Amino acid sequence: MGNPVLAVEGLRIQRGEIVILDDLSWRVEPGQHWAILGPNGSGKTSLLKALSGYFMPTAGAITVLGGTYGRTDWRDLRLRIGLVSSAIRQMIEEGELALDAVISGKYAMVNLWGKVTAGDRRLALRILGQVECAPLAARPWQYLSQGERQRVLIGRALMAKPRLLILDEPCAGLDPLAREHFLRFLERLGSRKGAPTLVLVAHHVEEIMPVFSHVLILKEGRVLAAGKKNETLTSRLLSEAFGARMTVRRSGGRFTLSVRSRKSAIA
Repeated sequence: MGNPVLAVEGLRIQRGEIVILDDLSWRVEPGQHWAILGPNGSGKTSLLKALSGYFMPTAGAITVLGGTYGRTDWRDLRLRIGLVSSAIRQMIEEGELALDAVISGKYAMVNLWGKVTAGDRRLALRILGQVECAPLAARPWQYLSQGERQRVLIGRALMAKPRLLILDEPCAGLDPLAREHFLRFLERLGSRKGAPTLVLVAHHVEEIMPVFSHVLILKEGRVLAAGKKNETLTSRLLSEAFGARMTVRRSGGRFTLSVRSRKSAIA
């Protein structure tokens, strides 16, 4: 199938006596968009930190965009990986303009400083249009809604022209209407020609839009299931992952999940 966007083989992350990820293998091919599900503590965020070079593996191999951890300068590789997370959102100063926040992504910095070229400004304005935030260019960060901030952060990530865009729970803090608007935006973004590979960490199956083709389910630091969405988003697998009796339903390309009871035993 050619070179994967990312490949993880036998990944183990251990800190002291605590094993966070254990013998985790996963492969993402070009043209795929993945969602990652799992209960709190299953290792979702730790996996993302390992992929972006912020967590050193105890064992195993990670290859992202042709670069292998330990052999490639991860500082250069990070410029090709877009990351949208609450940690970045919280570090942006209140007075930072939306346009400047986008430009800063080209240089992998938070809060823009230094001289800005006319070319950077033109590209950032074009990207703000792509993320449907063109009118917000001169608006300070403190006056952006949560949904607007998430779109600007995606614009910031796109500024570096990444081939991989990692979204760590981007719907956290959004009200139901803002969440739905944001998810429909993600659908449009991922469906565009030349779009980067999307990897979405989500807590709710309702956030997995039709554009996402595959799902990775984690449980206790291991892969419970990985594959095509329709084969992994099942009542049986999610009941096993979360330890409760759950029912997954599909309608119009979207999924919903209901919890029936605590799981006592599942045949």
